[in-house]
Amino acid sequence: MPEILGLSERLDEVLRGATLQALDMLQFSSLKTYAPRPDELLGRTIEHVGHRGKYVIVDLEEGYRLLFHLSQGGRVDVESPPKSTKPRGCVLRIRADGRPSVLLKEFGKERKAGWWVLPPGDDGPLEKLGPEVLSDAFASWVRETDDARRVHTILRDQRTVAGVGRGYSDDILHRARLSPYAVLGKLDADEREGLLDATRGVMDDAIAAERARTGGLPTKIGDHFTVHGRYGEPCPRCGEDLRRVSYESHEVTYCPACQTGGKILADRRLSRLVR
Repeated sequence: MPEILGLSERLDEVLRGATLQALDMLQFSSLKTYAPRPDELLGRTIEHVGHRGKYVIVDLEEGYRLLFHLSQGGRVDVESPPKSTKPRGCVLRIRADGRPSVLLKEFGKERKAGWWVLPPGDDGPLEKLGPEVLSDAFASWVRETDDARRVHTILRDQRTVAGVGRGYSDDILHRARLSPYAVLGKLDADEREGLLDATRGVMDDAIAAERARTGGLPTKIGDHFTVHGRYGEPCPRCGEDLRRVSYESHEVTYCPACQTGGKILADRRLSRLVR
């Protein structure tokens, strides 16, 4: 969410109030809807660019919306002056009258960037999203739920809470001093408040870092993660070597001293291979 929030704010400055001139579909499979047709949006005024979870939302007059989701490998260029080239990995170019063009690119190999054209009243993929991560609704749910899933799993589940993802989940658990295997329903009230405080702190810090960017969204992101992807490096809190463990097809970075009482977690994928 921090990356998408910052990006949406920058795109709002570029596109708000302009007339949508063209949607250059540069990769056919990336369009996830068939009605309305993209050309039905042309000539409409762009009223606002915002976000919901990890989706960028381009609001147009009369309630029409253009959504896009960058998934794992999507990136965005703001092209000033506007361009008409077709660089490697290009997906969609948004062109607005008198403004820079916006190019959506894709460098992922599995989950791909996509975009949606929605008519008035249709929430499309937004309908399945949980509350925003910094919302009061999510905080109330954390305080009251008996959900038996691991906290890391919950934070990555966009149907439960929108906008976190793997990287920030690692950092949140580290700040909260919780094990990657901690179960939310078993946390006491103080631990839940600590989780919420850590979530707000990590996300607020990340939002501040993302708002310092200019232009689109570059290839290298996540450079402000505290522990995610930094296994083998010293823990920024205690100096112990950070470790990683794999489960649910994901790698999680954690500090044994700060989060698991010194215990090195078993890598379940490796354990299955050994058996």
